Amino acid sequence: MKIMVVDDSSAMRMLIIRALRQSGISGSDISQAADGSEALDAIRDDPPDLVLADWNMPVMSGIQLLQALRSEGNEVVFGFITTEATDAMRSKAAESGAKFLLSKPFTAESFEHVIAAVMA
Repeated sequence: MKIMVVDDSSAMRMLIIRALRQSGISGSDISQAADGSEALDAIRDDPPDLVLADWNMPVMSGIQLLQALRSEGNEVVFGFITTEATDAMRSKAAESGAKFLLSKPFTAESFEHVIAAVMA
């Protein structure tokens, strides 16, 4: 499975990748992007099976990335990993086509549970 991790913090990207591997999603091809704009270009060039994105990022936010993908007809499985998880954000994410919104802090078990459910 090809996974793209999108977060403006390189340390957070590393934590997410480690949690993915600890959850048993090893052997996956994991790429990274520092913001939504960089991710959008990369996704257009080599579409992943799953995008895990932060909500708040400079240049292009995670929700803007998701909306841009959907407006282009790209239906990649998309989930948010964010410190903010209000009901309004959850609703907007779902309305925009996200499969889940996972709150930070997270565990390898939470990744395993959520990703197994959306990729089944």
